[in-house]
Amino acid sequence: MGTWSKLAGLKLTIDSVELQPRSLRVTPQFDRRTTVVRLGGAGVHGLGEDVSYDDGDQERFQQATIAWPRGEFDLAGFSTALDGIELFGQPPQLFAYHDYRRWAVEAAALDLALRQSGRTLAAQLGRLPRPVRFVVSMGLGHSPTLDKVHGLIRRVPSTRFKLDANSEWSQDLLDEIAALNAIDIVDFKGAYKGTPVDTVPDARLYRRVAETLPQAILEDPAWIAETAVALEPYHERIAWDAAIHSVSDIEALPFQPRAMNLKPSRFGTLERLCEAYDYCARHRITTYGGGQFELDIGRHQIQTLASLFHSDGPNDVAPVAYHRPDEHPILPASPLTPARPGPESGFVESWS
Repeated sequence: MGTWSKLAGLKLTIDSVELQPRSLRVTPQFDRRTTVVRLGGAGVHGLGEDVSYDDGDQERFQQATIAWPRGEFDLAGFSTALDGIELFGQPPQLFAYHDYRRWAVEAAALDLALRQSGRTLAAQLGRLPRPVRFVVSMGLGHSPTLDKVHGLIRRVPSTRFKLDANSEWSQDLLDEIAALNAIDIVDFKGAYKGTPVDTVPDARLYRRVAETLPQAILEDPAWIAETAVALEPYHERIAWDAAIHSVSDIEALPFQPRAMNLKPSRFGTLERLCEAYDYCARHRITTYGGGQFELDIGRHQIQTLASLFHSDGPNDVAPVAYHRPDEHPILPASPLTPARPGPESGFVESWS
């Protein structure tokens, strides 16, 4: 029985929709803004979080008048009803934001359906929540330094990392990174197009990272003739993320991967995400999860999915406290352990 078939028939009743702004001052130059979608019905609420990165898109969403589907549905029917709803009043800054916002609404619908039925996601899927191993994701800047990495290791010695590479990484820096023995993933961000985090293909960098960090997953290299030659010996360590929104995207990759970063928000619909989980399981592709700088319920939901589908992977789902670690005297260490007893219903686990 496929994963989606275990969810598609869940019933839900929607009486109300609220959009609630969330924000966090990350640096003096960067305020992160998201929107929590709150669907109400039968005396309970379900939540999701829109993680689109454009502030204007978020503000327009929070003020929009949208003809939301209301009434009684099953999850499959609600998803079909959303196909006819325009969630953006004007084209978003990036086309991928359509999926991010759709995911927020579908996640809220799943949460509501589970709460109205009095079931948890784990119970509905017949899966056991397991402790979630997580990594902390960060860049080292355009004048790269390991200061932030060392600071976190001093506070939580067991911390593992996902580092964003750039062409300014010297061999000396790479040797220093290797000496940490704390890096699970290096993200080249070579699959991004038209975003602030785009990078230029760099075959020399890719090869040096692969050679110097022989245990690290090599995520999202730009795939052109030169880089393909540089990475030919390392196919088993290459994983993909930014371009993956469906099973068809996985099938279109230059070779079948051994590992895959499945970010729920990239898939838009629950059905497409479930299909990807099932596809990777059938093809023995190791999976791990990733986030989108969630500020609220969205982070808890991706942690829950990690707990159910890929708990022992290098999941980029660190608790929200890691967004501003200096403000938190205590930082949770990996793994996150499901609390017992757990929640009575809904899309989120609680952590002890």
